[in-house]
Amino acid sequence: MMETAQSVPELVAAAQANAKSLQDRIEEARDAMDGQNASDAQVEDLRAMIVALELTAVDIFSVFEARMQSHFKRGPFSRKLKAMLLDAGQPDLAERVNQHYLANNVLKHGTGASYRELLASKNTLFVVKSTDDPTADDSGTSEGLIDVSMPGFFDALTTTILDAYHFLEKK
Repeated sequence: MMETAQSVPELVAAAQANAKSLQDRIEEARDAMDGQNASDAQVEDLRAMIVALELTAVDIFSVFEARMQSHFKRGPFSRKLKAMLLDAGQPDLAERVNQHYLANNVLKHGTGASYRELLASKNTLFVVKSTDDPTADDSGTSEGLIDVSMPGFFDALTTTILDAYHFLEKK
């Protein structure tokens, strides 16, 4: 039996629920480790939860792009969406889409053009860690180049996706 495909808002809601669970577990792990020397197992568990949150962010943004690509003939979805939003007088949403697109690229590919663009930006919506940031070292506590565990990161991502989804659906 074939199930009906979920809509973008339904997929976003599922991703939000997964992210909330991960965020709660990350907070509990950090609270348990606060002020103590964390065991290797605790550090590894925390790192694994943060990686899972990164993957959840990448997945929902990628699904959004794939589902909404039909609004454009060809080419880079996020760039075309940004241009369309700017043409429609939506510069705030255009900037949010662009920054989350860049963050998604950094989460997928690491340092590169998107990473350099975010580092050069004066007003990023989230924490972008420098590769020479002392918290991004080899001790096992590195949380990646984009701090997805920062309060509000995932909510801002999903709000941006839903805002862009509703904009495109009205077109």
